[in-house]
Parts: sequence; C-alpha cells; structure tokens
Amino acid sequence: MVLKSLVVRVGDTAIGGDNVVSTQSMTNTNTLDTNGTVEQIKILYNTGCQIVRLTVRNVQEADNLKNIKVELSKRKINIPFVADVHFNPEVAEVAAKIVEKVRINPGNYVDKRSEKTSFTKEEDKKEIQNISYRLKPLLEICKKYKTAIRIGTNHGSLSERILFKYGNTAKGMVESALEFVEICRDFDFHNIILSMKSSHVPTMISSNQLLVTEMQKRGYYYPLHLGVTEAGDGDAARIKSAAGIGSLLAEGIGDTIRVSLTEKPENEIPFAKKLIENYGKRKRLELPKNSIGITEPLEYSLSYKNISSEDLLINASVDFCRLHFKIKAKSLRILNGGAENKTLSDEILQALGIKYTKAEYIACPSCGRTLFNIIEELEKVRQKTSHLKGLKIAVMGCIVNGIGEMAEADYGYVGSGPEKVSLYKSKQLVKKNISITSAVDELVELIKKNNDWK
Repeated sequence: MVLKSLVVRVGDTAIGGDNVVSTQSMTNTNTLDTNGTVEQIKILYNTGCQIVRLTVRNVQEADNLKNIKVELSKRKINIPFVADVHFNPEVAEVAAKIVEKVRINPGNYVDKRSEKTSFTKEEDKKEIQNISYRLKPLLEICKKYKTAIRIGTNHGSLSERILFKYGNTAKGMVESALEFVEICRDFDFHNIILSMKSSHVPTMISSNQLLVTEMQKRGYYYPLHLGVTEAGDGDAARIKSAAGIGSLLAEGIGDTIRVSLTEKPENEIPFAKKLIENYGKRKRLELPKNSIGITEPLEYSLSYKNISSEDLLINASVDFCRLHFKIKAKSLRILNGGAENKTLSDEILQALGIKYTKAEYIACPSCGRTLFNIIEELEKVRQKTSHLKGLKIAVMGCIVNGIGEMAEADYGYVGSGPEKVSLYKSKQLVKKNISITSAVDELVELIKKNNDWK
C-alpha cells in the first residue's frame, strides 16, 4: 500500500493525492525580458510543461511577472508560475501576490553566513524563532492569495546551523525542511510542497525516503517535488534523472517532477513525461529480478526484449538503482534482445558513484541568473577534461548554485559575472573573474598544478 500525500493546488494544477504526476521546467531568460520569457514559456507549454519556474532576484523582476502573465494571457496560455527566490524574504512577499507558487530554500532564505562553526542550544532556538518571524509575513500573503510554497532543500546549501547539527547529510536536508514545515503548521498554513535535491543520486533518493518516513511519524504527508539537480546533459544526465526520479516514483513516492538538463529547457519535458508514463502510477512496483539468478548478490544481469534505446536507458537505470539500494549490487550487465550494452552499464555505475570510467560533470541547467552560455561552456570543459577518469568538475551558472551545490566536485567552474568565471579547488576560490575566453585553459592549468592531470 502506498500512502497518499495531501493535495495542494498550484493555480489550476492539483498536486498530490490521486492526481497525475505533473511536469515542471524553468526559464533561463532574464525575467525582466518580457518578450523573451514569454516566448520560452510558450515553447515549454506547447511541449507539455504544466508548471514553469522563473528566477526572481529582486522586486523589479517580481513586479514584471505581472507583465509576463498579461502577454501569455493574450496568447491564451494559462500555466502556473513558480517564483524562485533566494536570500531575500521581501522579494518572495512581492512575488507571492502574483504567482501561484513561491520556491524558497531553507539554507539561504533567512540564515546569514557568519563563519560560525558551533551553535549553543540557545542560539539554535533563537535562530528558529528568527525564521518564524521572517516567514510569517510570507505565510500571511500566501494564505490571502492562495499561493503555494515549495520548501526546496538542496544538498550543499544547508545553513551553517544545520551543518553544525547534522553535517552535509540527507538527515540535515530533511531536518532543515521540517523546521520550516513546523513553522508553517504553527501558522495553520498547509499549502506546502517539499523537495530534497542533490546532484548525487543516492543522497537525493535517501533524503526523499527519509523525509517521507519522518512526515509519516509526525502524522502528515505533504506532496513531493522530485529532481536530481545539476545532473548535466546528454545520456549521463538522463541516467541520473531516471535513477533518482524513476526509482522514487517506482516506490510510490513523488507528485511532481523536474528533469534538470544543461540543455534547452524544452528538452526536459519529453523525458519527464516518459518517466511519468513508465513509473508515475501511484503504486509501489516489485523489484526487478536478476536475469541469471541470485548466485552472487553483488553482481546483477538485467535482460530486456528488444526495447527502444530510451526505454532501455530508463528501465535499466531504475531497475539497477533499486537493486543497488536494496542489496548493494555493485556490478551490472545489461542485455537487450540478447545483445550486451556495456556502455550503458558503465554509465549507470558512474551515475550511482560505484565505478568511474571517465570524468564526472556536475552542471546546473541554467536560469535567469546565468550570465554566460553554460551549454557551450560545459562542452568546452568536457572536450579538454573528459579523459580524467573519476575527476568531478562542476560547471555552474552563478554563485547561488556555486560553492554549495558543487559540494561533491573536485574543481569548480562558476559564473561570477557577465562572461566571467571563477575557478575553485573543492570549495576554495583560486582565481576570480576570469574571462571565459581563457577560463577553460586556466582550469586545465589548475588541474595540472594539483597533479590531477592523468
């Protein structure tokens, strides 16, 4: 039996309960560019996107959401908006009067970076009271305007206080979100959707499973938004997304999804729809069987009957991921119509961090904060570094997704301004505001300097 979440309405779209799992994406235009944003939303809408998220950095961008809605209405396009707000509660309060949902990140919505490494119980209690005080105006507005809130927790952007208590862990992600949930409940606000996102597939899965368990212990279950953040592009990104999102959907977990790709936003929707078609059935599926019999628990063979390349990628990613979580399967052999697909096996093992056969890329899907062409930059970085087996390189559009979200990376290539990049070794800033014309070469030199060039 799969327990059902509460139903939360985002405009005309109902999320949770028995409702069909919905698809989401995000614009990568400047939110002040009304025409450019409207045209991109039109493409997303025509592709089948049901909810669209927009970057909202300041009050001016929040106000311009009204103009975007007017222009879409002229084109007879009715799609719910989500305002993506970081750092600034006042911006969220303005946007909440216009959009159908506001996304806030507990790790950077209220807590300020102070370089503290420890917190007393009294300091911890005081900070929670401060969060409650700062969140109350938004909750009052959202009640009045029937606006939903997504409490979106990202691995790598947890607050200093949460990191002190729980470390950079799935447990920390869950506790960070639940602090905000309990404050919402204290104000009798329940129009909530939750998300636990990570570029590391096992962490993404574990945090969502733990969140469901903790909610059930407390006697409630709010709908979940699923996604593997900074998954990158191409097959590697789709394998990560299938493994993370598909595995949870196959367990009956998840109510709305976003496949994050460092590609054109509309490319996300067909793959998201395919995941929903295969796994968004609101029931827990049986674990796949080892096609050669369980003779060695760590070695698995999965056999399929001449299915399409896309179905093979999705099904094998989900099937093996679920096996890996259940019995810690460590090796994989994929057969399709009797023919072995070793390339896909290697890609899936790499996506789950089991075995690396090439460099690993953590790359954000771009948004209105990105000030250079991240699709081109990711490809330039890959052309120079793909042979560095096991090395993790983050290509990030801005500082919001920068230092924190690249927590798993060995090196970071992070947008710092128009056509500018800063380079990191782990989380340490090494070079700041380099022109993109020379940034890839300087990244190569940095890798060589640290003896990681092989």
